[in-house]
Amino acid sequence: MLSIHTVRELRDYVLDVTLSVRSGETLVLIGENGSGKSTVLNLISGILTPDRGEVTLGDRTLFSSEGKTNIPPENRKVGHLFQSYALFPHMTVAENVAFGLRCRKVPRPTIAFSVANQLRVMHLADLADVNVGRLSGGQRQRVALARALVLNPDLLLLDEPLAAVDMRAQGAMRSELRGRIKNADIPCIVVTHNLRDALELGDRLCLLEEGRVVADGTPEEVLSMRENGFIESFAG
Repeated sequence: MLSIHTVRELRDYVLDVTLSVRSGETLVLIGENGSGKSTVLNLISGILTPDRGEVTLGDRTLFSSEGKTNIPPENRKVGHLFQSYALFPHMTVAENVAFGLRCRKVPRPTIAFSVANQLRVMHLADLADVNVGRLSGGQRQRVALARALVLNPDLLLLDEPLAAVDMRAQGAMRSELRGRIKNADIPCIVVTHNLRDALELGDRLCLLEEGRVVADGTPEEVLSMRENGFIESFAG
């Protein structure tokens, strides 16, 4: 289970979020641009540091202001898929997927085996030696997800995972992504502005407004709050 309580002073407001996500559960964060969704992911993965609070994953404490603990991002066992996918255009598909393993000083034979297996699972084996700059949006999404999953993470953080995928391919990619998440059987947090993503990927929805949780429940429960302006437009 992932449990977080993070507080960080931002330019326009103080972000103060308390959440938990069970193993095998997907929590979808929704809210206006600038509400703090991506910031929450960055605080969990260690890209940003909370001013105070605690982040625990299973029996490990990733961050604790009281306990003076702050595990480096590369040691948190968190798979983080960024909205831009953050792939290296000068590298091949295989080199991109291997990047995190190399940073962790994993032995070369283990890297080669793990990357080959992950490319096979993600239907990317035929593209192993292709530079990612030549790939479609859907293929880049698979590469980014493969790079996150090859680390055998204990947690997945996905920021707008289908934003760069062609509209015609989103349905199939959404179904495949849900299958990958469920097979991993780990906590997962997804940030999205897409209603269909929220409904098809999320076990729970959490609405953020200016760094605060204002609703948390099943998709049906949260989307029924039509008195909320954002929900009204989101569920439109």
